[in-house]
Amino acid sequence: MTSVRTVLGNARVVGPRGVLEGGRVTIEGGRIVAVSAPPAGGEPLRPGPDEAGPGRASGEAGAVDVDLGGRWLVPGFVDLHVHGGGGASFSAGTAQEALRAVATHRAHGTTTMMASTVTGALDDLVAQAGVLSELVEQGELAGIHFEGPFISPGRCGAHDPALLRDPEPADVAVLLKAARGTARMLTLAPEGPGGIDSVRLLCEQGVIAAVGHTDATYEKTREALRAGASVATHLFNAMPPLAHRAPGPIAALLEDERVVVELVNDGIHLHPSVLRLAFRTAGPERVAFITDAMGAAGMGDGEYPLGPLRVEVKGGVARLAEGGAIAGSTLTLDRALRRAVTVDGLPLPQAVEAVSGTPARLLGIADRVGSVEPGKDADLVVLDAGFEVAGVMRKGEWVVRP
Repeated sequence: MTSVRTVLGNARVVGPRGVLEGGRVTIEGGRIVAVSAPPAGGEPLRPGPDEAGPGRASGEAGAVDVDLGGRWLVPGFVDLHVHGGGGASFSAGTAQEALRAVATHRAHGTTTMMASTVTGALDDLVAQAGVLSELVEQGELAGIHFEGPFISPGRCGAHDPALLRDPEPADVAVLLKAARGTARMLTLAPEGPGGIDSVRLLCEQGVIAAVGHTDATYEKTREALRAGASVATHLFNAMPPLAHRAPGPIAALLEDERVVVELVNDGIHLHPSVLRLAFRTAGPERVAFITDAMGAAGMGDGEYPLGPLRVEVKGGVARLAEGGAIAGSTLTLDRALRRAVTVDGLPLPQAVEAVSGTPARLLGIADRVGSVEPGKDADLVVLDAGFEVAGVMRKGEWVVRP
């Protein structure tokens, strides 16, 4: 049985080589099979008499043509660092909650995401990894990201300081074993006992070593990078500020061309000038927007759990109920992209690279996702003129129909 061919036409396709005006993207079998310029004469698709909704037209037999009306068409977003959403948390240890979080972010355009844990007892993290690894194997998640417990007590943010541990390789290996090959990234403070050896262990196992929640000096950060660390976990946040005589981890991470820097672009974690500084210094090919979202993403104000701690959300800002530290975010990647263009002044292709292309390359899945090109999964997001999500497709199936 042949699969239905879908043609998304009259689109402003944001691709790796710029914007294709009036472009057409042809999809079959869940994959993009062609990206082409508008047909001769520039005739737009016209609704057929039997079509139920606006913007659709009848095409050849067995085909479905969709007129996007000049709206933007961008690749599905890839989130490296997300703890939950929709009132659910990946740390809850149940598939039901994890899938609720996945569904919430998919509706906002994130078609590929990692599941980030939060500091907990080692046995609890092992149990969480067992649940999440099954969802990775089922294709619902791209991998597991362990954030904590191997971080600095002085920079723990919304992680329970009573549950922190030194980054000893033996303990790191316990989590990797529990993940059954689905661990893709682990954040640690390299200055802790065993930190550099753990970076080497992670790299040997094919797991990304990320520097974050750290008090490392410039020199210690450089040592971690030489050992193979390649990601800055939410750069600027939960690390010493940049100083002219003590540059600390920020300078080391920004200046190393091998490092991808995560940025939380919600207007709370970073000032726009700092975000622009990171883009100018590292270049768009090294910046990945993340949400660092907790369960309140996609929800309203209220009280939510974050691992063993409680978080209060007021005005969309998440803070620990005790102490008031920023506790992740309520961000979704569509908002991060929209802010990048409308507030931070970034060109749309650069913003798209930060939410799609760069994180896909980091995870080693750019042959499947991260750009609108033939041969890749039909993971696509339709954006209106205000960069609001108007449609989401994952593997050729509509999650949100335009």
